[in-house]
Amino acid sequence: MAPKEPVIVESPTAEERAFQQHVAARGEDEHDGDEESVAGVEEGEGEEHDHDEGAAIALPDSGEATEGGKLKMIVSLLKKCLGVKDLASMRLSLPASLLEPIPNLEYWHYLDRPDLMAAINDSEDPFERMLAVVRFNFSKDLKVIRGKVVKPYNSVLGEHFRAHWDFHPVEYPEDPRLPPIHKQHVTAPAASEPAPVANGAGKVATSRLSFRSAIFGKTASGPTSPIQRPASASPAVESNLAAQVSNLSLGRSSTASLSAPRMSTSSSQSSSNGGSPSETIRAVYLTEQVSHHPPVSAYYATCPSRGVVISGVDQISAKVSGTSVRITPGSYNKGIFVKLTSGNGKGEQYKITHPIAYVNGMLRGSFYVTVSESIIITCEKEGAADGQEMLRTVVEFKEEPWIGKPQFQLDGVIHTYRVGETEHEEWTKVKHVPANRVVAQFEGSWRSQIRWKRAPETAAAKNPATQSSTSLASGRSADAEYGTLIDIEPLQVMPKRVRPLHHQHDYESRKLWDNVTSRLQRREFGDATKHKHAIEQRQRDLAGKRKEKGEEFVPTYFEKDIASGLPVLTAEGLKAIEEEMKTSDGAP
Repeated sequence: MAPKEPVIVESPTAEERAFQQHVAARGEDEHDGDEESVAGVEEGEGEEHDHDEGAAIALPDSGEATEGGKLKMIVSLLKKCLGVKDLASMRLSLPASLLEPIPNLEYWHYLDRPDLMAAINDSEDPFERMLAVVRFNFSKDLKVIRGKVVKPYNSVLGEHFRAHWDFHPVEYPEDPRLPPIHKQHVTAPAASEPAPVANGAGKVATSRLSFRSAIFGKTASGPTSPIQRPASASPAVESNLAAQVSNLSLGRSSTASLSAPRMSTSSSQSSSNGGSPSETIRAVYLTEQVSHHPPVSAYYATCPSRGVVISGVDQISAKVSGTSVRITPGSYNKGIFVKLTSGNGKGEQYKITHPIAYVNGMLRGSFYVTVSESIIITCEKEGAADGQEMLRTVVEFKEEPWIGKPQFQLDGVIHTYRVGETEHEEWTKVKHVPANRVVAQFEGSWRSQIRWKRAPETAAAKNPATQSSTSLASGRSADAEYGTLIDIEPLQVMPKRVRPLHHQHDYESRKLWDNVTSRLQRREFGDATKHKHAIEQRQRDLAGKRKEKGEEFVPTYFEKDIASGLPVLTAEGLKAIEEEMKTSDGAP
């Protein structure tokens, strides 16, 4: 089933008119410009801090499992949330029938395409490595493009989740303007469909699989070498649709996640970066909820055979804005950090900032996401001298039209900046970047296709005095032909592998929420809500006991200090990563 195409409401429904009248009665008090200081995870804070948002809000379950019943509950929830400065900090308890049966820590990760994460460090050319980071950025949230917007379970303090992916690395066509060739979890367009539009027009990507089926369906389940460009550039396309869906291993059997042929993770492939096109490599992921009020989680992912590490802190701030929800990064969320620990880019670190997102379609119950403002990707390198040129990317999302369907359009540039200077920090839009600093530019739709080209040669590019030892300016070229940076439409969410429940710790996400998940899958919403409330009450009881004893919560897998936005693994965290790297067929 294809995701619903978002529709802009031309005339208000009865529910919308009632909601708009309620907004008018409240004076549309959205506290514009009133920024709330987010509580830090300091001593005495964490779960016990309530943000002065008033008493806990519990939305009663209407008992209606129909779409109409859910819509009534959503409208009721919106009314309760008017004027709240930060929805993410509210003590809000939703009925289980409004939740997607998946834990929050499992749902929100940035490895929907781990093969593009692993590809970041493939090239010897720093410009091509930046292109690879940009590709990874546009692939990391395929779940939002491929299916409906959902509300997972709220994470509890100390909850953690870990998983791994075994996959074939991408290959590269002879034409460097073309994107990598994916070896698995891609779909070919139907014969009757036109070829993708070269200019990346804002066509909404569709899929035969809803995100719900993609989540819960059964599945078939040293130095870096330069990029290899094989003679054959024909992409490998999976014809088995069952192999494209994600496997949560929610079955009671320990073999639930083992229906796919096992991919080898030999020691030879993890000892070096490269190898044969048929090799498989592994990426692993670990995340933990380190604060409950405000909700904050830390995460760490790595692909050791490629020398790539991704880490960061997830925290959002959300508030109702008209008939949509505006989502911004919280104060601890400094972005996604990509560090290259070995190989061609050893010592490089890329910081990817988050844009502003909107969840629309609230009153129709048909949610879709739009994005605004900019993403900044900055490459820094250990030991870089003042004046050395490095690369930086600006991705600017275009404003959506008031009337008609959203277009999901963007523009962007890759440009140079000089270490030790600060003027580039003001370049947050494409138009801010001086032409003589631009190395490449791109445009298109973040839901379908993005094309790119090298910037024309400039006087600055021809002047040897402005070029660094890495020849970053060589990215400029008089040949301004467009190529495809990334084609999102054929990409599917790559399945993860998770240990069976009987091998998991009590506070691992799937095991912790198993009673809720199993009942939601059977549509036993009343029982699911009871089990959900029991988990929440246990957390309140534990928080009360800590407060009485004067104790504070200490994370297990990450160091407590996350103020920098770059979390550090504890000894237990390192151990968990090592265990996940050695896990065989979903079990220790």
